[in-house]
Amino acid sequence: MGATMDARDAEVAGLPELSGAGRTLVMGVVNVTPDSFSDGGEWFEPDTAVAHGLELLGEGADVLDVGGESTRPGAGRVPQDQELARVLPVIEALAAHGAIVSVDTTRPAVAERAVAAGARIVNDVSGGLAEPAMAHVVAELGVPYVAMHWRGHSDVMDGLEKYDDVVADVRDELAARMDALVGAGVDAAQIVLDPGLGFAKAGVLNWPLLAHLDALGSLGRPVLIGASRKRFLGHLLARPVPGASATGGDGRSGAGEPVPPRARDDATAAVSALSAAAGAWCVRVHAVRASADAVRVAAAWARASEDVTDKSVDSLTDGRTGVGGLARTWQDSQTCDDHGGSPR
Repeated sequence: MGATMDARDAEVAGLPELSGAGRTLVMGVVNVTPDSFSDGGEWFEPDTAVAHGLELLGEGADVLDVGGESTRPGAGRVPQDQELARVLPVIEALAAHGAIVSVDTTRPAVAERAVAAGARIVNDVSGGLAEPAMAHVVAELGVPYVAMHWRGHSDVMDGLEKYDDVVADVRDELAARMDALVGAGVDAAQIVLDPGLGFAKAGVLNWPLLAHLDALGSLGRPVLIGASRKRFLGHLLARPVPGASATGGDGRSGAGEPVPPRARDDATAAVSALSAAAGAWCVRVHAVRASADAVRVAAAWARASEDVTDKSVDSLTDGRTGVGGLARTWQDSQTCDDHGGSPR
């Protein structure tokens, strides 16, 4: 996985209450769309979207990401006024309940209106490439800005999956985006980077990005990971088709039938745990509870590892030949049965 990033105490301008959380944050997805790939239409009405957002908060979401335009593969654009009509009442209601809300949009006008309605974060899958005016709007608003790696809209992105080295190319393209954003007036402290899993990366090219998050961390900004329910997980978990050769579980072949989006939640939680262990600032997920648990496990694991690493070898031994004091303590704890009674 390479050297880990330390994002647990990362500070992002405009989010003081989420700085120094001591763990990776969890962003819950609230799709106010009829055609999103994983739950299109389920939360389309404002009341049901608000209720769903509050449910995600109860499951441990730190941020709610509200979007009114699907970015599923092949999706077309929706008119701006329709996007506004979908997201503004939901954002306003969730913010009134005290939620930290992010607006998922590529449009500067939607970002501006959403922030006026109570959104605290702008999450732009295009990183400002869809509409260059976004950088100036975000600079004026002063809110955190998630800039994702992007090469084109959803209806063309699968044809743009051409990389010499996906990790180096994504890193370099995100670095160029950062330079352009800062050049347009955005404070670097506002920026969060997202490698854009699934965007112009339909399959196995997502795995090297996850395995080398340190390369993105080298750009000096926190990293958000959005793997939830995406195609590459569906292919990884593909069910064998009768008569087809097995794929070996590596997702490299289309011989299996990809599992449906909701059947990818356990794999998503695994990615959340590993991303947290690698130092991701935030994970964006549809099913919050498992990932909220996963990032807490990763944080506890990291703290325990640091506690041991910080102790000298001498402090872990007590003179007992061949056995460290730490190991002996564990052994001693096993001398009683599960009820605390006699030795085994």
